[in-house]
Amino acid sequence: MAKSPYERLLRQLVIANRVLARHGVVDSYGHVSIRHPDHPDRFVMSRARAPELITEDDFQTYSLAGDELNGDDRKPYSERFIHAGVYEVRPEVLAVCHNHSPSVIPFGTTNLKLRPIFHMAGGIGSDVPVWDIADEFGEGTDLLVSNVAMGRSLARTLGPRPVALMRGHGSVVAATSVPNVVSVAFYMEQNARLATLAEIMGKGDVHYLSDAEARATGEAQLLPNSAQRAWEAWCAQVGMSEDD
Repeated sequence: MAKSPYERLLRQLVIANRVLARHGVVDSYGHVSIRHPDHPDRFVMSRARAPELITEDDFQTYSLAGDELNGDDRKPYSERFIHAGVYEVRPEVLAVCHNHSPSVIPFGTTNLKLRPIFHMAGGIGSDVPVWDIADEFGEGTDLLVSNVAMGRSLARTLGPRPVALMRGHGSVVAATSVPNVVSVAFYMEQNARLATLAEIMGKGDVHYLSDAEARATGEAQLLPNSAQRAWEAWCAQVGMSEDD
């Protein structure tokens, strides 16, 4: 029996979690979500579970205040408020990823700005801000985004951009589709590794993409035909498809 569009979207969400886990972008504590296609004031994400283990049976539905709406009492992710904050102020965003991408972490804790160094990373944008939880909530937090106020604060720093770093923690990625949020998160990790290597090799003299180049390559990267090629390969790598 053919899957409905919503069922296919949920399958994409399972695949996204598995792909990003396979490539080390999310660890046992990262997560991906989608905006509910029929109810824009809701989003769907897994219960608190390691991304590589997630199935459709794990999904829960939340309000933009981070409240579970279907009476599912299984433990939720404490940082669901990251997703709620972004969906609340970015109506065009249909998928969100929070990750602890390891090569990206240093760029949120040093003065070296994360910028695209090769064409496949244009999707991160040329202006990647850093959100420091201590600026608004003091130095006594555990760095987790665990309430509505924190989620909204992070969303303000993200603004209209695709990516914001989180000092000492990770990052948030916002996109208009599940394949695109995977693409941006995947290539952000690669870009961070390459930028670190280039900074060492070039002793700080590195030719990054210009703002115009980042914009043009980012748009090209996320075009349906381009994004689909990578998405098909990633699905094969985890042994899944949208039609399974």
